[in-house]
Amino acid sequence: MSETEFEFVLERLRQDHAPALLAFERENRAFFAASVPDRGDAFFEEEEFAARLRALLDEQESGTIRFHVLVAADGEIVGRFNLVDIADGSAELGYRVAEKATGRGLATTGVRELCARARDEYGLSRLTAATTLDNGPSRAVLARVGFGAVGSVLLPGKGAGTEQEPGTAYELDLGGSLGRERSGTSS
Repeated sequence: MSETEFEFVLERLRQDHAPALLAFERENRAFFAASVPDRGDAFFEEEEFAARLRALLDEQESGTIRFHVLVAADGEIVGRFNLVDIADGSAELGYRVAEKATGRGLATTGVRELCARARDEYGLSRLTAATTLDNGPSRAVLARVGFGAVGSVLLPGKGAGTEQEPGTAYELDLGGSLGRERSGTSS
């Protein structure tokens, strides 16, 4: 078994994750803003973050979204893995991993596990994802898990007032190649 299977657990997001989740977001803000739009200062304020988390957890109970966190043995959150816009057997996948945890296969492990849960626990049959053209690590993770490119998309720019950026849309049939790696490399 790999190191990641022993040290990290993918858990459905709960209210008691709030302090560790806020720490994760604060510590990685600049790192994330290099590849996705920044969430703005208010998002990182404790009261605003707590209110937003409560609202998301309420929405999660409706079944239209499923949020997950990758938790280390000491309780530190090192990744987020989400399914949003759940409807008609499909959902959109999104994920982010802490800068200090990159290059260890955690994104691939987390995405692969969430895909299995999407199929086995949530009854989904298809996932979509999208990433900018300059996000090679994210594209590699999607390919390793079995997502195939299905077209071009325009994604929100990274900075305030930034124009949209070109990207690629991906799709995964959860009854098909799930779990079979397309590449011999590890992430």
